[in-house]
Amino acid sequence: MAKLSDLASTIRSKNAGVNQITFDIIFPDKARYLRVLASQVITRDSIARLFNIPASRISDFVAFDLANAIKFTIYRLRPSGSPGDWDILGCQQYGPLLDVEVPD
Repeated sequence: MAKLSDLASTIRSKNAGVNQITFDIIFPDKARYLRVLASQVITRDSIARLFNIPASRISDFVAFDLANAIKFTIYRLRPSGSPGDWDILGCQQYGPLLDVEVPD
């Protein structure tokens, strides 16, 4: 087993407009990328479970082979910068991804 944070070179989140947050998981090589894809630990359903959100809040989920990257976007509960929004830039949302365990 390895943690996703040990396999990926970049794990980040950021605003995708005022109503969405996008996440990027980028791998340094094809082998690590394919390992994570084959393991099925990062899927639309697993993201919903990991972030404790309904799958309907995930607007996009893409495995981008040319970039060795997985990208997904979720709808925010409230617009960026509105009262009660505690992460205006959406850059603190990726934390749950770091400890995802990927089998060998």
